[in-house]
Amino acid sequence: MGSSPKAVAVGCLLAVIAVSGIIALILAVVGVKDVYLPPGTKYGMVFDAGSSHTALYIYQWPADKENSTGIVSQAEACTMQGAGISSYADNPANAGASLRACLDKAMTIIPVEQQRETPTYLGATAGMRLLREQNSTKADLVFAEVSKTIRQYPVDFRGARILTGNEEGSFGWITINYLLETLVKFSFAGKWIRPQSAEVLGALDLGGASTQITFQPSGTIEDNSTKVFFRLYGTNYSVYTHSYLCYGRDQALKMLLAALRKENLTSQQISHPCYPRGYEENITAAALYDSPCVPAPVAHDPSQILMVRGTGTPAECRSAIQKLFNFTVCGANRTCGFNGVYQPPGQGQFLAFSGFYYTFYFLNLTNRQPLNVINATIWGFCTKGWKELQANFPQEKIHSRLHNYCPSAFYILTLLHEGYKFDEQMWNNIHFCQQAANMDIGWTLGYVLNLTNMIPAEAPEQVKGQQRGLWAAVIFLIVLTAAVALLAILIQCLWNPT
Repeated sequence: MGSSPKAVAVGCLLAVIAVSGIIALILAVVGVKDVYLPPGTKYGMVFDAGSSHTALYIYQWPADKENSTGIVSQAEACTMQGAGISSYADNPANAGASLRACLDKAMTIIPVEQQRETPTYLGATAGMRLLREQNSTKADLVFAEVSKTIRQYPVDFRGARILTGNEEGSFGWITINYLLETLVKFSFAGKWIRPQSAEVLGALDLGGASTQITFQPSGTIEDNSTKVFFRLYGTNYSVYTHSYLCYGRDQALKMLLAALRKENLTSQQISHPCYPRGYEENITAAALYDSPCVPAPVAHDPSQILMVRGTGTPAECRSAIQKLFNFTVCGANRTCGFNGVYQPPGQGQFLAFSGFYYTFYFLNLTNRQPLNVINATIWGFCTKGWKELQANFPQEKIHSRLHNYCPSAFYILTLLHEGYKFDEQMWNNIHFCQQAANMDIGWTLGYVLNLTNMIPAEAPEQVKGQQRGLWAAVIFLIVLTAAVALLAILIQCLWNPT
């Protein structure tokens, strides 16, 4: 007896289902290959706890790395209100509270799902170095409070510590050379390469309590205490660096004022040749001698009120500033910077940032003017009286900095020319900058770049993939199989031949 039409129809449909299913299965298996998805983004945060202020920098980099070092960019910078954390020595709780506004802002930038894995560091510089020398207990309490505050946020806090002067200088050197692409750059071929002909630059940093010089000398570094080694992007670097504690701008000007008072300790008046003629201010002896950089004289009265009067005499100003340095003491057969500190001969281009830039920018001296123009401009500014300066720069009265630009400028000139030995020819190699590649110059970016050598790289996610044409064919056959199966079911259930 022959098969019924219903059985024949169902059988044909089942054959179609089997054939299309087998073809779909073969295509799905044969065309598969491994595909690596692009890496995600990692974040890191660094607090720069300086002597005059604290700033938070948020960085980001791809989860994979180039020769074990991350390609890092700045996502955000936030400056805290108020002075540096060392200024809260007598009220450490306020040091922690001062960080909250910027931490709150960071939580709006870093994705919620990545916050708990975001490494967070706090590095303190010369202000806390001085506080530790003065009172280590107070320094510990300040660190305890800032750490307590940061731990209240969902981040991977790695600790707060005081950077050495050499670390501060060398990390600033890394920052500069990374931003100016002398360490690594992205080529037209779409690869990260080390520029073969690039010359690394030196770094000149002036903070409130210390100053740093860092560069790669042409010869051997004779003093191992001034040598730092880095391996970045597969290349080794050996650089000279030294930090002069107490020779930051604020502490140097305090040492200058104390030296001027020393000429007549019995008088309550101090004649200041660097302050504008006609300028007057009162300070207490306690405020003048509140730093280890400025030891108090014997039998001094902290409550004594001292009147400081500006005389506006540039020659006396420069002479008084030069006395803060010792340019003569140096060991046999050694080259020195100042105060007997070893320094090999400088070479190449240098970037001067932080306090170097801000003071010279105010005086319009950041356009690589020759040394004689720099000297003449500073000299002319220092001859102006207080009333004339107030009339010419009314906005500066609010910030109470106007009277300090003359001594700051002469101090920078003396430090660079006579201290760091930038003569008339080498002076042209100094570039005064605040930013490079639209990012802030400082030690924090170099700190993160160095740390990324210790942060494990994240392997790209591996998935299975196939060519678009094969994938479309598989989908078509799967849909066809499902449709034919549905039709077979309907025929089986609904076909009722008469």
